[in-house]
This record gives sequence, C-alpha cells and structure tokens, in this order.
Amino acid sequence: MLDDSKPNTRVSSSCAHVLGVPVTHRDLEAAAAGIEACASSGRGGYVCLANVHMIMEALDDASFFDILDHAQAVVPDGMPLVWSLRADGYRDTERIAGMDLTAAVLALAEERGFTVGFYGGRPQVLARLLTCVRSRWPGVRIAYAYSPPFRSLGESEVEEQIEDINRAGVQILFVGLGCPKQERWMATNRAYTPAVMLGVGAVFDVLSGHKPQAPALVRRLGLEWLLRLVLEPRRLFWRYARHNPRFVWRSIAARVGKRVSRS
Repeated sequence: MLDDSKPNTRVSSSCAHVLGVPVTHRDLEAAAAGIEACASSGRGGYVCLANVHMIMEALDDASFFDILDHAQAVVPDGMPLVWSLRADGYRDTERIAGMDLTAAVLALAEERGFTVGFYGGRPQVLARLLTCVRSRWPGVRIAYAYSPPFRSLGESEVEEQIEDINRAGVQILFVGLGCPKQERWMATNRAYTPAVMLGVGAVFDVLSGHKPQAPALVRRLGLEWLLRLVLEPRRLFWRYARHNPRFVWRSIAARVGKRVSRS
C-alpha cells in the first residue's frame, strides 16, 4: 500500500492508457518541463519510463499497477507503447527515451542550478557515470551518489540513505535499479523526500559507456530490445518470451473488443 500522506500531482494531465495502464502522451520538452516544475516546488514524486515489461508487470501485479497509478508521470520509453497510443488516436505521441530524458533534465539542472543525485548501478559503473556527467554537463551540481549493495536492504539502511539524500539537498534524483525494483523503491520513499525521482534503469550503463546505445535506426524501428537480448541473452530471454507475445495478443484483443462494442 502506498503512503498517500504526500498529495499526488501529475507533471502532465495528458494521460491515456495502454492496456488500462495510465501513460502520459506528451513530448520530451513537456516531460522535462514537468520535472522542472516538481523540482522547483519541492513537492517531490517520481516519474516512470515505461516499456512492454513495465506494462505487463502492472497487469500481472495489482500492487505494481498501483505504483504506476500514483506516479507523477508514466512516459512511453518503448516504441510498442508509442504505436499503441497512436493507434488509439493520440497521433502526437513521441517516444521519451530514458537517455533523452536524462540528458534533457541534466541540461535543465545545469541551467537552473538544481542539485542532482544518482542512486544505483555497480560502483565502477557509477564512477564512470559521474565522470561522464561532469564532462558533458560541467555546471551540474552533483551532491549525492550511491551504489547500493546487491541484496535486500533493512528498513534502517533505507532510512539512512533517504536522510543522506535529504541532507545533501538533492532536488532531482536519478534512480537506476532496473524495473520493477526502482519503481518500488521510489514509491516506498516518495513521502520521505522532497526530491523528484526518475527511474531511468539502464541509462546508468549506457551513459557511463558500460553498454552501447542502439543505433538511431534500430531505436526508431522499435528493435532496441533485440540488441539488449543479444548483449544479455540469459537475463532477458525469458522476460521477452513471457511478456512480448502477451502484450501483442492483449493489444490485438483490446482493439478487436473496441470495434465489436462500437458495432
């Protein structure tokens, strides 16, 4: 159950649904502007970057659906979601890739003087990430960076981490734990920090240079998942085999159902 002691104000009211899951159909500029507004106000909250995996996790687990439903925004970070929203009439929907949103928010942070932090990634990845950020956005104020241990954390440990984040004055926190762990972490802690949190997943690995980014054409064709599968077959094969066919089937069934109901 989410703690509702802090009011939920979405960074955008342009909300549609993909298989019943709320997804914000806005462009990159609007998404970054909403995050800027949250950081300026200090009202906190969290933003999720959704792909097929996240949508199916929400359909399989009511508690995870609740987490997405309480987010300030759930933006489409996967082309299948973009295609689904466009098919539903939201023709202006654009993909908001994690890398693009991270770069846009860091540029805003540099311009506006926001204090940022990074939570997640292995120590060597996080170190390389910080080097990259300082090189590309030299004016960004990095006040916090932490690589959590690869195990379940005790309540006191999490409380100490949140205290460190707040003590550092972090206004924008990039969280790279992977789905669904990062979304659960952000939802659990949203009531205890004024920082706006972005669940950016694999961005830590790509921005640090630890893993390659798919070519632009591959991203436009919605085949980025294939490159990830080639790079990490053991970790991703069963995830894709379980989620992708079900997403396609349920999307087709939903559209057929809509046409039948209209006839």
